[in-house]
Amino acid sequence: MTTARRDTYTPETLLSVAVQVFNERGYDGTSMEHLSKAAGISKSSIYHHVAGKEELLRRAVSRALDGLFAVLDEPAANRGRAVARVEYVTRRTVEVLMAELPYVTLLLRVRGNTSTERWALERRREFDHRVAELLKAAAAEGDLRADLDIRLATRLLFGMINSLVEWYRPHHASLEEREQLVDTVVHLAFDGLRTAR
Repeated sequence: MTTARRDTYTPETLLSVAVQVFNERGYDGTSMEHLSKAAGISKSSIYHHVAGKEELLRRAVSRALDGLFAVLDEPAANRGRAVARVEYVTRRTVEVLMAELPYVTLLLRVRGNTSTERWALERRREFDHRVAELLKAAAAEGDLRADLDIRLATRLLFGMINSLVEWYRPHHASLEEREQLVDTVVHLAFDGLRTAR
């Protein structure tokens, strides 16, 4: 039985198991023994794929960060009025979170105790800063309320989006329900942020 599992094990399936264990136990509370048991393979088999658990953490948070930063490179995030661009980025950020839920959950739980965690936190701050710049541009163009504190608005926007990791369960949601969730987040955020028409 173990041999059959080892024969079909891949770096991707190992990463998936590691992310699940990290999210359940916390990164600091997870040992290679925990990962080995959860994967159903020996520790030496894990080391065949990765140097250790920090490499698994880096791969996992990289997957989440790559998805988020890719949004900022999409054409709709770079053309048109800033308010339309930031709405697009918000919509796509929610979609990435839903598609990569375990990976984004792990990203949001890193605390800076290792070099990989500090790197991930720095990348998250960079992403937040770029979105804040879009919000500033939208305010400067007159599309967002002038009485807003942009830093606070950015934090509240991401607070709302990031809270999804605590309750959203993708296997229970239909495509229509996922689309409705994205629309609701965008409307709740931007109906309050936009200037009155």
